[in-house]
Amino acid sequence: MHAMAAPAETVAQEIERLRRELRRHEHLYYVLDQPEITDAEFDALMNRLRELERLYPERVTPDSPTQRVGGAPREGFLKHPHSSPLRSLDNAYSEQDLLAFDRRVREGLGTDSVQYVLELKLDGLSTVARYRAGKFYLALTRGDGEFGEEVTENLRTIRSLPLEVPAREKIPPDFEVRGEVVMTRSAFENLNHERQREGLSLFANPRNAAAGSLRVLDSRITASRRLDFFAYYLLADGQPVLPCQSETLKRLQALGFKVNPEWKVCQGIHEAWSFIESWEARREKLKFEIDGVVIKLDDLAGQRRLGYTSKFPRWAIAYKYAARQAETELLGIEVQVGRTGALTPVAILKPVAVGGVMVSRASLHNQDEIERLGLRIGDWVKIERSGDVIPQVLEVVREKRPKHAREFHMPAACPVCGSNVHREPDEVVWRCLNADCPAKLKESLRHFARRGVMDIDGLGPALIDQLVDRLGVRTIADLYKLQPEQLQALEHMGEKSAAKLREQIEASRQRGLGRVILGLGIRHVGERTARLLANHFGSMDKLMSADQEQLQAIEEVGPQIALAIRNFFSEPSNQDLIARLKAAGLRMTAEPRRLPPRELPLSGLTFVLTGTLPHFTREEATAAIEAAGGKVAPSVSKKTSYIVAGEDPGSKLAKAQSLDIKILDESALRRLLDGGN
Repeated sequence: MHAMAAPAETVAQEIERLRRELRRHEHLYYVLDQPEITDAEFDALMNRLRELERLYPERVTPDSPTQRVGGAPREGFLKHPHSSPLRSLDNAYSEQDLLAFDRRVREGLGTDSVQYVLELKLDGLSTVARYRAGKFYLALTRGDGEFGEEVTENLRTIRSLPLEVPAREKIPPDFEVRGEVVMTRSAFENLNHERQREGLSLFANPRNAAAGSLRVLDSRITASRRLDFFAYYLLADGQPVLPCQSETLKRLQALGFKVNPEWKVCQGIHEAWSFIESWEARREKLKFEIDGVVIKLDDLAGQRRLGYTSKFPRWAIAYKYAARQAETELLGIEVQVGRTGALTPVAILKPVAVGGVMVSRASLHNQDEIERLGLRIGDWVKIERSGDVIPQVLEVVREKRPKHAREFHMPAACPVCGSNVHREPDEVVWRCLNADCPAKLKESLRHFARRGVMDIDGLGPALIDQLVDRLGVRTIADLYKLQPEQLQALEHMGEKSAAKLREQIEASRQRGLGRVILGLGIRHVGERTARLLANHFGSMDKLMSADQEQLQAIEEVGPQIALAIRNFFSEPSNQDLIARLKAAGLRMTAEPRRLPPRELPLSGLTFVLTGTLPHFTREEATAAIEAAGGKVAPSVSKKTSYIVAGEDPGSKLAKAQSLDIKILDESALRRLLDGGN
């Protein structure tokens, strides 16, 4: 039954009106860069549409703006044949190369008058978007040119890609658009900054980042990385729709696709060369990376006459700009500690101008990269800078190696706090093990206070900055020493806010052993593993004294997790932190189970939660199921016993239905928890 059901016509009209408005505003913002409403106003429209689609799920369509981001990760990529081969282009590196290309084109056509279309060569990932009856339904990567990998759900998340194209004259209802998926320089820098903060390997350039983001199995990750789609071909049944490339670009733009505006029709190769030269000097000002210019014969009939070699079209070529490189001296290597404790070596260079910018530092990523380069302090190195990308050390100029050049080794102790550092066998990153290391203290405090960990509501990033910078908080345990008058003296903290925060901090003392273990931020120990450890050992003291063999006796705790736990508790600074937390009154024991596992009502059953339950939070439902002997899994599989579905269930419900898995509402779950059927 639908709550407050309105006449179907009224609901249908409002849903369609909201979709039209949202599509229009997406086009204005993501394609034209001309927003007319605020983000809050856009969110209000989207939330209203989501609410209507929740009440009337039979009206949800794949092209609705609410359906851009999918649910559970997929298990892999399927391959599909392309409608016609996606061929790569031959490259030109000089004006002479272009003149030779032009001569071949003119000789092949038997004319001295040739018109070219020049487009900036965006440095991204070639992708195909297919439409049926004007609605987007399939996306493929280039793959090997004959077959591509399906990335439909990921491409759907890109806001500049229309999910529906209105019917237009001269455009078949079934067509495909080929284009380039790219990442802006600013989005690339933000992504690498976040990855460095989390101790992950960095992407070398925006193209690699875009390719990696489009080929993840979870479309929610793709959606978070703000990719863009620029169209350049319009095909039906694998063949161009319009008689020339310039008209194709205009028509794509009229259909609502994003087309790079910096394209030009040039009469002859000399005008084309002037365009190429002009953009080499200006390319640093673009939001996107380009690595050259694509030159295409404009006339489609001429393209057909010229045809292809075994590898490349004879009617197009890519002019590649030279990378910006320079040689300089490596003065030293500095090791930085990120907010997750990851140690990153940074090259300190003798300042050198590269592409008009003075470069004095370059990322070396990790010890393995230094060894791969064979790098020594004092070496002369070749560096490269492309746009706003972090400068890279390409290679060592070995013939310039001085006699005093010396090898570099990662420090055995954290350069910030002096605690032990450790690298796991299958990783390249060294990490500081001290939970209270000043370099990562703020991140440790944020994690400790999060919902589902210690639930200290109100302890956000801005307040944590003040606690560390103004009140001198130096350890997680210091939270429990804060006095109301200290908190009141901080910005945006009145008497009531300070009192409420103190109440939250006091309440966190009773969260229990599982939450404390999770709050410590031990590598590889998430919410479920923390609960398993708490239930198995029963106290922090027993957990701290457990060896690897005892840890691995727990289901789901393998050698890697066991090693990370042992390394954490072996660090003296972490032992001191736990002693401080004990002294602060945190509960370091777990509630004993009333029944052995075999007698618990949900023993041996696996559940998946989806949607919003009326009276259970996700954390409460998980805790109740696990306390009754059950297991909660993140995604649906053949091993799933039940799926518990609330409002807005998402794609997990559909997968459960396809596997014929029994679906429970909250009432049915409660009956199972009580031992009923």
